[in-house]
Amino acid sequence: MTDGARELTLAELEAGLSHIRNSPRDAGPLEMIVRRPGSEQREVLEEARLDPETGLVGDRWAAKVPRRVEGQLTLMNSRLIALVAKDRARWPLAGDQMYVDLDLSLANLPPGTQLQVGDAVIEATGEPHTPCAKFRRRYGADAMRFVGSAIGKELQLRGAKARVVTAGDVRVGDTIRKLARG
Repeated sequence: MTDGARELTLAELEAGLSHIRNSPRDAGPLEMIVRRPGSEQREVLEEARLDPETGLVGDRWAAKVPRRVEGQLTLMNSRLIALVAKDRARWPLAGDQMYVDLDLSLANLPPGTQLQVGDAVIEATGEPHTPCAKFRRRYGADAMRFVGSAIGKELQLRGAKARVVTAGDVRVGDTIRKLARG
């Protein structure tokens, strides 16, 4: 890892699985918002605007060519990132935009499930968010194996992809709430 933080072993990560599994199923807090204005750039925000055309306003997703609406937003379980990153200051390194205390598993958020957060409505797409070399470099080989394992994929530990259905403002501390399948 580039910052010298100790990487957790697979056994240590697996020991935290029950805590992650106990994430709220229907509603939980939005704990962090991160905008990525450019490659390797992160801005931790207290509030942001979500838009059906651009995703999180000011995020580099809108500049991608081609853009895939299924990946406008990525949500990560805050219990997982707290375990993997250990220090809250290292959460943004994961590259996700919204960190939530919510069960992001495919069983709980199948494709088409809509969620309200702040004034916005987003929809789970079911598109897999897979770990990459950057994730490995930042959190370690065992963390990459953990989130990429069969159980990691089932629980969407690397994160859940979503698209914006209804524009709106979101703030840290807002409740993200399951609505229905779209």
